[in-house]
Amino acid sequence: MTSSPIVRILGPLATCFVPLSTHRRLLIELTQREVLGRYRGSFMGIAWSLLHPLLMLSVYTFVFSYIFESRWGLADESRVDFAIILFVGMIVYGFFAECITRAPSVILHNPNYVKKVIFPLEILPWILVLAAGFHALVSVIALLLVQWLLKGTLPATALLLPILLLPFVLLIAGLALILASLGTFVRDIGQVIGVLTTILLFLSPVFYPVSRLPEPFQVWMTLNPLSFMIEEGRKVLVFGLLPDVMGWLLYSGMALFILWLGHWWFQFTRDGFADVL
Repeated sequence: MTSSPIVRILGPLATCFVPLSTHRRLLIELTQREVLGRYRGSFMGIAWSLLHPLLMLSVYTFVFSYIFESRWGLADESRVDFAIILFVGMIVYGFFAECITRAPSVILHNPNYVKKVIFPLEILPWILVLAAGFHALVSVIALLLVQWLLKGTLPATALLLPILLLPFVLLIAGLALILASLGTFVRDIGQVIGVLTTILLFLSPVFYPVSRLPEPFQVWMTLNPLSFMIEEGRKVLVFGLLPDVMGWLLYSGMALFILWLGHWWFQFTRDGFADVL
């Protein structure tokens, strides 16, 4: 008896999430250790997860709003409006950059786990994603708090943010799995990714709206995986607009494919990790 096309498609996708369910306690414990360990010994502790993005926001707001006099093109736009819209882009980019830049070295920094046959190595990239997700969540809470205090209101569409960002998380997890494997065999991957993420900061609509670009460049901007999430994130968090449903569905399909590809590639290459460490 042959299986239906839906079963043949969803079956391999389901295997991508099996480690999250099977090893959820271990995943939660190691994620907590990752979050707390970053600030262990510092005076401010975990408060840096909030202070760091706020400090960077202050610097970028001063440079682009006061020095370069950049604007988003809104009617009666204030410095506060500029900072809030900018902060959304910084949160999305920061989440992506933290995961992608650290992924190539996640296996290299945990050689003891590689030597343990029973340890589920595939959860290591997920730990990076969840830890970065925690920091992004703190930043989102700070953004909403500032917006409520200064604007006196919050858009109801902000409740849609978790659904909006779900395919973004899956996309990043897939890329992290691929880079974790490649970075184990090719040590230069980490250096290359560091440069690419810096370039991506200025080729993404973090400091400017996509509408400011000439029309031919706007088409190319759609190939940037950050563009859609930054623009749609501003819709739901700042402007109170509903996201682009069709665009979200297409993005979700791409994200699921990247996740499946990353999971397959990681499992295909994991047997060779111990040989190069």
